[in-house]
Amino acid sequence: MKKLLSDFAVGESGRIVRVTGEGRLRRRLFDMGVTPDAEVTLRKRAPLGDPIEVTLRGYELTLRKTEAACVDVELHGGKTE
Repeated sequence: MKKLLSDFAVGESGRIVRVTGEGRLRRRLFDMGVTPDAEVTLRKRAPLGDPIEVTLRGYELTLRKTEAACVDVELHGGKTE
């Protein structure tokens, strides 16, 4: 099942399928390691939902919700509700 990274629940994980967005935003995401086939797990969400913290390529990365909305992820494992 595909889902936007911005819609993840804490503990969900998956593999990045596609990074949308244009220009500077897309380049910024790629520079931070947000690229197709990378594994990503949502670690924390701020009290008002923005920003979020993910584990990606062995490090913690904080993204704004608008940035995370540009990342399509194929879900696997993680927290079940």
